[in-house]
Amino acid sequence: MVKLSICIPTYNRIECLDNCLNSILIAKKKHNFNFEVCISDNCSKDDVKKIIDKYNDFFDIIFHRNPTNLGLGVNILKAVSLAKGEFVWLLGNDDLLLPETFLHLEKILKNNFSVDFFYINSYHINSSTILNGQQPYDTKNLPTNMKKFSSFPYSFKSKFLDLINHKISFDFILGMFLVIFKKELWDKNLYRINKACIEEKKIYSTFDNTAPHVIIWSSAFKDSSAYFQSKPLSVNMHGVREWADLYPFVESIRIPEVLNYYRKAGLNLYKYFYYKNFAVRKLFINLIKIYFFKNTKGKEYIDIKKHVLSNMLYPSIYFGLVYFPLRKILKLIFRIKTKLN
Repeated sequence: MVKLSICIPTYNRIECLDNCLNSILIAKKKHNFNFEVCISDNCSKDDVKKIIDKYNDFFDIIFHRNPTNLGLGVNILKAVSLAKGEFVWLLGNDDLLLPETFLHLEKILKNNFSVDFFYINSYHINSSTILNGQQPYDTKNLPTNMKKFSSFPYSFKSKFLDLINHKISFDFILGMFLVIFKKELWDKNLYRINKACIEEKKIYSTFDNTAPHVIIWSSAFKDSSAYFQSKPLSVNMHGVREWADLYPFVESIRIPEVLNYYRKAGLNLYKYFYYKNFAVRKLFINLIKIYFFKNTKGKEYIDIKKHVLSNMLYPSIYFGLVYFPLRKILKLIFRIKTKLN
């Protein structure tokens, strides 16, 4: 049986997909690991098959192309449905593996055979670093000073719900590229997805088409053992996301909604309120951006009663209205002083 299926829902950006697959090839050359790659193309305008053909001889690739663009949420589910592996790792087409990833991953899976859910830390990198150099990018040339997605300092084994902590994951595991999970449990909980909502094609217009993985994970793994891997095994790029103009909406509307699913799964009430207070800290600031800034979108998806009024009891909303603008002003003053000196 295949140990790991690396599932990549992709759409356009073939230069990113090329780099992603090349990083997998580099990792494979470094350490022979039992894996396959499953790619679901959401009817790209780019010639995705041309990129895939470059790597077909080096590792197993299962490729599917949707006849039309079915939306991100449906394409995520389709990519996982192609998998035959015991575990699945959902990667974006703009994510990269590190050269030593498979070496570390084999040890982690072997030493934690009773674990169903692995949170794998990642590095951030600006897309210009990757895309402006020779293509495909050689991950052996990655900078040594990349910032970690999670700054939590050590690895540990725990219950799944213990991973729901903003000090471990500021977005409460909204990022799909950070998790390796047991496919059998995923499949058993697919029925929890609202078919009509996930098929809505406007990006992030419903929770189901934003984070179907969270809906499934929160139910499938609520009673599972989990593992947090502090040392990053992948790199995710920022600067090529099509949804950058939706970030304030995702940050203050969708991320707090993530916690509602964990609460239904059994997250402690105290922790739920504590983390929700953190999650809505920029709500007022981001609402101003969403409603009054032309380059910020998402207001048509906001339910005032559900997303705003229901969160008014959290004190961080009012603190954040003062704290974040003040912090920005102080940073600006510091930069001006630094330039003058």
